[in-house]
Amino acid sequence: MAERLFVKVTRELLPQVKDKYPFLYLERGRLEVDDSSVKWIDSSGQIIALPVATLNTLLLGPGTSVTHEAIKTTSAANCSLCWVGEDSLLFYAAGFLPTADTRNLRQQIGLSSDPVKSLEVARQMFARRFPDADLKDKTLKEMMGMEGHRVRSLYQEKAQQYQVGWKGRQFTPGKFELSDLTNQILTSMNAALYGILCSIVHSLGYSPHIGFIHSGSPLPLVYDLADLYKESLCIDLAFSLTREMAGRYDKYKVSGAFRDRVIEMDILGKATEDLIFLMGAKNARRARQ
Repeated sequence: MAERLFVKVTRELLPQVKDKYPFLYLERGRLEVDDSSVKWIDSSGQIIALPVATLNTLLLGPGTSVTHEAIKTTSAANCSLCWVGEDSLLFYAAGFLPTADTRNLRQQIGLSSDPVKSLEVARQMFARRFPDADLKDKTLKEMMGMEGHRVRSLYQEKAQQYQVGWKGRQFTPGKFELSDLTNQILTSMNAALYGILCSIVHSLGYSPHIGFIHSGSPLPLVYDLADLYKESLCIDLAFSLTREMAGRYDKYKVSGAFRDRVIEMDILGKATEDLIFLMGAKNARRARQ
């Protein structure tokens, strides 16, 4: 069985009062209020008091139910809620707080609305993929062109490395089965990565709808961030698995291999740290599970 991205919640692993955790993932249990505090009752009957005042967000996974009173209490503590798939590999919805701290969102909007600052954030993202290139005087269009060429070359390189046939990136929404095996794996892994990143973006108080490179799409910031990790996470793994699966898509093998690679790369911690840094905050702190 593949490793899980998130470890089981226990009293010992809960954050201390001095800490502020970006998020806590819960699944297969009930969130309710008892004695004015929020309690988590898991499927084994274990009862854990959750210090919601020290949490930015609760990620509610499969098999989770929550009472109306629990929603009121978490909202009063400025702890938001997100509804996600297993291990946050899919993102469904988020609850927004009327009293939420909007400092990070204001910072993001300020950067995005200023052409000079927005381009600088984009340039920092491209610099991760072009560490030896001089991007100082490059326009966004020029950097996107460089990235497009790099990715197309990367696909060909991986196809040769793993000896897999490749005719290009193809995906038709709603017709997953019409794609070839490598494209099916890429589509599945990209969707899972978007789910993880969407949860992180919401948990830190930013908006996935305000990006710096992508535009005109539902989740520009998520797509911006995803491009930082796709090469080592999704693309390399997709071509590797294509060779192993010998023509037949196996969703369990794909999800298991994806989880293992996410853990190996520490995407949860890395993406949290990268996002905070890119938005201009100093002393970015790693997310802990």
